[in-house]
Amino acid sequence: MTFAATILTLYPEMFPGPLGHSIAGRALAEAKWACETVQIRDFATDKHRTVDDTPAGGGAGMVLKCDVLARALDSAPVAGRPTLAMTPRGKPITQARIRELAAGPGVVILCGRFEGFDERLFEARPQIEQVSLADIVLSGGEMAALTLLDACIRLIPGVMGATSSGEEESYENGLLEYPHYTRPVEWEGRMIPEVLRSGDHAKIAAWRKLQSENDTRSRRPDLWERHEGARVQSASGARRKTKEPDQ
Repeated sequence: MTFAATILTLYPEMFPGPLGHSIAGRALAEAKWACETVQIRDFATDKHRTVDDTPAGGGAGMVLKCDVLARALDSAPVAGRPTLAMTPRGKPITQARIRELAAGPGVVILCGRFEGFDERLFEARPQIEQVSLADIVLSGGEMAALTLLDACIRLIPGVMGATSSGEEESYENGLLEYPHYTRPVEWEGRMIPEVLRSGDHAKIAAWRKLQSENDTRSRRPDLWERHEGARVQSASGARRKTKEPDQ
């Protein structure tokens, strides 16, 4: 099954962009994933091919028109693929959701511009999943779409060199990844930690786990809180299960 990405955008020339290089580019050449674009402006009906208008109620900027966007979306073959709209008002994407998307047939992505979308689009097309990368505002949804696609593509079977290379990365287990080192052993008076040079795999694994937990606790307390909550909930569920009487 090929992971198929359809991107609705005012700037189709931005795709595949950087995804045409490195491992994503090789995967594209090997047909492990496919990329097509839809020019939103093609679905405007006036001679000026207008896709936006002034905000109702006043204010700065322009708003993408719901009728034009709906026609563009309705033209895209969904074929069981989720439809995502890249917007800072969306739900922050997670690595768990990326894994779900990467395991599916692909995605249809709507890229926002200007002040964003006419809200009626989401009311009329409730299947659209509003997605955000982070608490930042970009010039448009294209860069966010490229980032999301890169996160998905690298998880497609056969794209990364080793399947295990993604299993211990940041966010995969709810924690930040442990720090890495490589040769030279000494650099500017700084040594690779002794435990990593010991050859004792059990000690190395324990050290990496501790570093991962400490870094998450100090750098991302929000992640640590979620991780601890999930661990407590899991332990509580296991205890309840062992106490259930035989049926």
